[in-house]
Amino acid sequence: MNAELDWLYAPCVPLNENARQQAEQRQAMLTKPPGALGRLEHIAIRLAALQNVARPCVDKISITVFAADHGVVAEGVSAFPQSVTAAMVANFAQGGAAISVLARQLQATLEVINLGTVDELDPMPGVISVRLGPGTANFTQAAAMTEEQVARALDVGRQSVARGAGAQLFIGGEMGIGNTTAAAALGCVLLEAAPTALAGPGTGLDGHGVARKAAVIARALALHQAECGDALQALRRLGGFEIAALTGSYLACAQAGLPVLIDGFIATVAALVAVRLNPAAADWFLYAHASAEPGHARVLAALHAQPLLDIGMRLGEGSGAAVAVPLLRLACALHNEMATFAEAAVAEKL
Repeated sequence: MNAELDWLYAPCVPLNENARQQAEQRQAMLTKPPGALGRLEHIAIRLAALQNVARPCVDKISITVFAADHGVVAEGVSAFPQSVTAAMVANFAQGGAAISVLARQLQATLEVINLGTVDELDPMPGVISVRLGPGTANFTQAAAMTEEQVARALDVGRQSVARGAGAQLFIGGEMGIGNTTAAAALGCVLLEAAPTALAGPGTGLDGHGVARKAAVIARALALHQAECGDALQALRRLGGFEIAALTGSYLACAQAGLPVLIDGFIATVAALVAVRLNPAAADWFLYAHASAEPGHARVLAALHAQPLLDIGMRLGEGSGAAVAVPLLRLACALHNEMATFAEAAVAEKL
């Protein structure tokens, strides 16, 4: 890989232990038994260490959705045609997608980046076009991306974070027919797992369709596994433009000191790539939910991640992460606004 990618390995911002200790001390003084708010207490303390403040806040949220198509769809791995990717990009721009609704409700900024759909799109407000090609190559026949394409996709993610300066939390979403296949293939290499362990229904495959997907992934692994000596090569050979952009955005967040709320299966595979490239980035990742996509649990376990929610979501787009934001906000509100025992003149535990 070229020197342009040296930034991937730059140091991440260390967590602020002083802010963590101050948050822990405050939690101990609030009018409640210790631990009574469960993980909400830990969320507030973790955010304090991430944001370098004793009283954290997640009012300002930056959401970026990366979209791209995948050549492996030619192998019959999706229940939907590739035209859906471009149509959904337009839907994001028009405000009709789930993440568009959620962004409005959260008063979050929403950026949509088209890295390469099969169907070309005319310029439209609300969509940044960085066309790296008409989707990736079919990775059962060749590497999904060239070295130039993966480098550019990673940098697109880095630039998206830079544009969101001032945010207190970043959410990365994705859209791309066939991307659960790419994520599963990438996860198989990184986790040394069998395709049957990570292949799932995606957009709605039946049992026969999932078996076909696993067989396609097995063919891809036979072609590429020997050349996937590190996470970056695995990403280039088996990933997608949007998965690479997510990876780049997550690393940029960790290097800038911006907390990340990770979405579902595909986003978590991108987080796994990021951590394999730069292990210190892991400190900056919070995991929003347990996806109904079966491979997600395996990837979460590898990251020692405990998701905040488990409500059967598997939409992508960053939607599961957006749904978890109110939980973070409530954790901060309780931490910041509850009275201490002294303030409320309530007797503490004997």
